[in-house]
Amino acid sequence: MSDGEAVAMDEDLQSMSAEELREQLRRLRAGIRAHRDSSGHELCWHHPQLWNLLPERIEPQIAVPQWPAFLRGCVRYRESLDRQRPDAPRSEDELK
Repeated sequence: MSDGEAVAMDEDLQSMSAEELREQLRRLRAGIRAHRDSSGHELCWHHPQLWNLLPERIEPQIAVPQWPAFLRGCVRYRESLDRQRPDAPRSEDELK
């Protein structure tokens, strides 16, 4: 997406009142906090509820990696958590 496309998508902000902008900001912050506060297996899920905070309604065009590449990505993600948060508590919870 180019900068011009992003500006065009955000033109609705120009017509919002200060209170409407504050409400939009509160919704976005709540969505970001919910994503930030996820833990355990929730960290690995597809998060369309976060994308639904945007005003444009599109069907995201996602690409799903083949299993071997997907599993390598999961391992790299978990390794990055070890580097970035070595102090985080560990869980024995299984995905259900």
